[in-house]
Amino acid sequence: MTALAAAGPILSSLQRSALRKTAWRLVPLLTVAYIFNYLDRTCLGIAALTMNRDIGLSAGQFGLGAGIFFLGYSVFEIPSNLAMVRFGARRWIARILITWGIASAATALVTGPHSFYAVRFILGIAEAGFFPGITFLIAAWFPTQYRTQMLAWFLVGIPASSLIGGPLCGALLELNGAFGLAGWKWLFLVVSLPCVVMGLLVLWLLADRPEEASWLTGAERSALIGMLDSEVRDRPRASLWAAIRDPRVLILAGVQFGFTLGSYGIGLWLPLIIKDHRLSNLAVGFVFAVPYLFASVAMLAWAAYVDRAGRKIVNLTITCLLAAIGLAGSVMTGSFLLGMVGLTVGLIGVTAARAIFWTIPTRFLTGVAAAGGLAFINTIGTLGGFAGPAMMGWLHDFTGSFTPGLLAMAAIMLAATLLAASLKLVVRHE
Repeated sequence: MTALAAAGPILSSLQRSALRKTAWRLVPLLTVAYIFNYLDRTCLGIAALTMNRDIGLSAGQFGLGAGIFFLGYSVFEIPSNLAMVRFGARRWIARILITWGIASAATALVTGPHSFYAVRFILGIAEAGFFPGITFLIAAWFPTQYRTQMLAWFLVGIPASSLIGGPLCGALLELNGAFGLAGWKWLFLVVSLPCVVMGLLVLWLLADRPEEASWLTGAERSALIGMLDSEVRDRPRASLWAAIRDPRVLILAGVQFGFTLGSYGIGLWLPLIIKDHRLSNLAVGFVFAVPYLFASVAMLAWAAYVDRAGRKIVNLTITCLLAAIGLAGSVMTGSFLLGMVGLTVGLIGVTAARAIFWTIPTRFLTGVAAAGGLAFINTIGTLGGFAGPAMMGWLHDFTGSFTPGLLAMAAIMLAATLLAASLKLVVRHE
């Protein structure tokens, strides 16, 4: 965030001050919230090391349950984002945090496949609208040339949650039997309940619009509003229906489906892939974190480069291609080390793609079209979160190996690469 002054056009001292204060106010809090958000997905993969046996889940049932979360998420995505416009981003994001913390903690109560499916579906409903809501909020506070970097700092919560969560969740499994609870139950309780506190902090510390920013002086508010207003005047406004029918929106939804499938297909199954090499549960947690360390650094560096150089579509295409190459390469050798290198490359690709991706639709979507259009993209794209884990589980049950699933994800990432490249035909100005 210290690079704000260096990116984009030359700014006045008031504009720099307004952007810097706003970045420090919004981004750290939202990033921490996103870390807790993704700890739920991280801990699910680690919990599977013992939970699946305890409640009798097959690989296919685990993959289906992990994916059912995204069905609930997708169904309620657009209604949630439209409700955010009605009630305000601050209140609605706080509501999402509080309800998902409670629902995620309830995973400790599951006793078999059906209760597992039910809790995951309810959790998806609770979380619906969070990410596009944050994207909408960032677009409301930061001019276009700073959004990639702001989104990258926010999205670092995804790899950071695995970087932190892998060792943490592995250690929490060692609490097995404490106070009569299994280690995987402790895991869900410890990583979920702090989300309720995060929701209260969001309600207290954030604001919906620059006009309400108590942390800015009157002159700084005017400077920031002026920067944002000049962009809005240059963009046509569209209705929700027009946004959904826009070919750019449809292509973007397909691209997000691809890299989301890759992200969750790797993340939720990586602990079990590592466990195949006969490591202890604690060791699995630490090894699991290593690829996400590289992914975190690469995403921030790539986003900073894109903010300076532009060419978002070209870079999005490269990240998707990198993910396809990494996933395919991970199964081309029997070496555990080389396989982890391939999966790390794949994670770098899907993680960097996400940071670049979400700055593209906000270039041509505004107002209600932005709230609904972003939610529509995320609704379709997030179905990849259902398809990836479910496909991996089904193929593992069918073949007894993770290799077919990884190759299938590589093929889908190649299709996402072609879709990303086709954006050059319909997006005139990056």
